[in-house]
Amino acid sequence: MAKKSGTKYLAIRHYGRNEVKPSIQAAKNIAKIRNTTVGYLIGETEQENLFKNHDMHKRLNEIEKMDSEDKGHILSVVDGLIKSIKLKIFLHCMHLTNYYIKQKLH
Repeated sequence: MAKKSGTKYLAIRHYGRNEVKPSIQAAKNIAKIRNTTVGYLIGETEQENLFKNHDMHKRLNEIEKMDSEDKGHILSVVDGLIKSIKLKIFLHCMHLTNYYIKQKLH
């Protein structure tokens, strides 16, 4: 990893032991090699590939630039869609559960 990231082996070892903080560029290089994000490396998220999708990241950046009212509207719509999809998945699971229960009873 040291060779691929252009960082010395000892520096990588110090980073791994939390003895030294890497530069922003070193962190970006390490994240790229590990196919993850800097946020994951520094513990901001437990999801290794969060925001790895460039298109999603671009959309979120566009939303972040909007005024608070427009941003609130968009986030409300997104929240509604997420709830709708979760409900759809839940109802589908309930349907399957009922189906299997009926099969066992017969």
